[in-house]
Amino acid sequence: MNDAIIQTITPVAHDLGAFEVRRAIPSRQRTMVGPFIFVDQFGPAHLPAGTAMDVRPHPHINLATVTWLFEGAINHRDSLGSFATIRPGQVNLMTAGSGIVHSERSPQTERPGGPHLYGMQTWLALPDGNEEVAPAFEQITKLPVVEDVCATATVIMGTLWGKTAPTTQHAATIYADIVLAPGGALPIDAEADERAVMLVGGQATIDGQALALYDLVVLAPGAVMKLQSETGGRVMLMGGESFTTKRHVWWNFVSSSRERINQAKADWQEGRFPKVPGDEVEFIPLPKVATTVSYP
Repeated sequence: MNDAIIQTITPVAHDLGAFEVRRAIPSRQRTMVGPFIFVDQFGPAHLPAGTAMDVRPHPHINLATVTWLFEGAINHRDSLGSFATIRPGQVNLMTAGSGIVHSERSPQTERPGGPHLYGMQTWLALPDGNEEVAPAFEQITKLPVVEDVCATATVIMGTLWGKTAPTTQHAATIYADIVLAPGGALPIDAEADERAVMLVGGQATIDGQALALYDLVVLAPGAVMKLQSETGGRVMLMGGESFTTKRHVWWNFVSSSRERINQAKADWQEGRFPKVPGDEVEFIPLPKVATTVSYP
């Protein structure tokens, strides 16, 4: 293995029938990369006509969710009254903080022909002292783009290649979507405590080592590396500030305190979380056995 690559994590694939979800972290090998405590990649998939993605209302605490699409569209609603349709090139950041409830569903306009689903769902742990911040939601539709010969990178969060995304950071975070045309190359910034890359389409190498599709490849701190592709590929770069305090994950809850998670479980069970305006009828019950996140 290249000395600059310290770990390779092959995600666990979950076949949901109409589409597949691949979960890289949390895993037995590693729980976090910077503030990223949950990394899911889903699709590409074209759902059958008349079907849809329908993630019913469910709660979160002490984290922020980041939704990024390569294809398709998803309607977001939350208990703050927020409504947004996320599309490729836009980022949804939902800060759960002290507690929020949201749903994610395919828009009605996408359903007759069958929705396309292809993208990333990640969670960011909130840092010590800010886990219980007020819930918030933002959708950023204009993000900085870095272009080099045969390479284009969208900076989703943080500062990369001299450009800074306007997306809120609770802890120092880097997140980017890198598209390489055939023959394209791009240096990977080394200014983060922890970094990882994931090939989500096509072909690419990091410092000459081939990346396997959907593997999360953790890079050594401080190593200056080059990402390149002979035939074209798409790579996600993520990472940021390392956390010294352990985070616990149970179902949709993340916290440095097990007691806080137990309180959130009781609050959801007893109906003490707020409702989602426009999506009040359905909800995902508290599971008897936690599976980290719920899908329809």
